[in-house]
Amino acid sequence: MQPLTQWPALARVSLQGILTDIDDTLTTEGAITPDALGALADLKAAGLHVIPITGRPVGWSEPFAITWPVDSIVAENGAVALRRATGDFVQEGMVSLQSARQQPVKTYQQDAITRAANYASMQQVLAQIEREVPGARRATDSPGRETDIAIDHSEFTHLPQDAIDHAVRIMRAAGMNATVSSIHINGWFGAHNKLEGARWIVRELLGRDLDAEIDQWVYVGDSTNDQLMFQHFPHSVGVANIARFVPQLTHLPRYVTQGERGAGFAEVARAVLATR
Repeated sequence: MQPLTQWPALARVSLQGILTDIDDTLTTEGAITPDALGALADLKAAGLHVIPITGRPVGWSEPFAITWPVDSIVAENGAVALRRATGDFVQEGMVSLQSARQQPVKTYQQDAITRAANYASMQQVLAQIEREVPGARRATDSPGRETDIAIDHSEFTHLPQDAIDHAVRIMRAAGMNATVSSIHINGWFGAHNKLEGARWIVRELLGRDLDAEIDQWVYVGDSTNDQLMFQHFPHSVGVANIARFVPQLTHLPRYVTQGERGAGFAEVARAVLATR
């Protein structure tokens, strides 16, 4: 990883959008800080697309999809997208949830029958993990989850690495995908992930091919569930607190900020905006 100051201005000047993790990338101690929120607004004001992609549940993400200055939020590791009920990018087929009450519009990668079947199977796996892994408990945001499950390892409790690994093994033995974020162990059925979610939302909202213009986007993240994005994006940045996960990463971001969490994201935004 190189310091962010080594990111060439020539590479930044052609950027069209920013994809970013949320927990411990935009947020600090569970909340978005004024500098990170201001950075989102500044990026949007400069005409850039801004799309957070998170392992957090759709229910948890709903208020932020309405209030943050972003194009959309992709939740549950690429399974579902949310955005304001009004705007240039609302697509036919998205389901409006009481738009009169300013609920966000949601759209899914899986159909309703598939989601229902997967949900029932995932609850069995979740119960198995809580039964077999000492100290394992479902994340407190679990009631808002529709397409995945999550075990808390660092948000309100602490699981040792062997317990984290055990939970991941159970998920994968059941045929699930499993990733570890800075706070949760996430598991789900389906081919989606953060990268597929990014491709999907750029196509659905903007009518564009992300892979064809990959050098015009930057990804910002902080943990092991971001490494597929770090591998794929030529412009990838880790906020400084990624240091905790470096020993577990096969693919590192190209650049790293001096600041941690929201301050690190604001640092990325300043670097991008300096070329505008």
